[in-house]
Amino acid sequence: MTPERFEKLKAILKSRQMDLTVVMENVHKPHNLAAVARSCDAVGVFETHAITEMSNLVLRPKAASGSRKWVGVKRHGSVDEAYAHLRSKGLRILCAHFDERAVDFREVDFTRPTAIVVGAELDGITEEAVSKADGSVIVPMLGMVKSLNVSVATALILYEAQRQRLERGMYDERSMDDETYHTLLFEWGYPRLVPYYKKQGKPYPPIDEDGYLILEENKGGELPLP
Repeated sequence: MTPERFEKLKAILKSRQMDLTVVMENVHKPHNLAAVARSCDAVGVFETHAITEMSNLVLRPKAASGSRKWVGVKRHGSVDEAYAHLRSKGLRILCAHFDERAVDFREVDFTRPTAIVVGAELDGITEEAVSKADGSVIVPMLGMVKSLNVSVATALILYEAQRQRLERGMYDERSMDDETYHTLLFEWGYPRLVPYYKKQGKPYPPIDEDGYLILEENKGGELPLP
């Protein structure tokens, strides 16, 4: 692990947007899951959500380009379960869906805490998910086709959210809490040591500002990042 790598990990964690997320309802195709995950990582989404009865959703490693390591996926068995969780976090829920209340996605204030719901490849978002959401957004289209691929639509909306948040300076200050920040910094920086600490039930050791572990058992001795 080089010092440059360590600084990059810190910068990525600092820029993660804890109040912006994507909810995938019954999106099961591996290439779409992977593409959505890559877009989420690119704009700084911390965690995504999946509403599905499947417990074995898998991203193709090559398609995901490693993004499955950096962006978490929280699974929910129903719309009610997912929405209750999101609202407990203070998130507004918007569906990428055309209906009478849908607005152009560029007219939405994405600097507000927001969860963007996207639907299955063929059937789109269910009526239940739409009716229980706080609103709908659309990507205006001028051609013959009526909809975009789910991963493409998600990317467009996310990059609009990123643009707005960059202008507001929301990537300049860390929004992640200290505990989560230090946990992920260790797990990302020292992945080989994670199984040991989990198996032993020990808390992760702190990391100093130069990327060294501070180990009490070594009487303050330090080990460099592997």
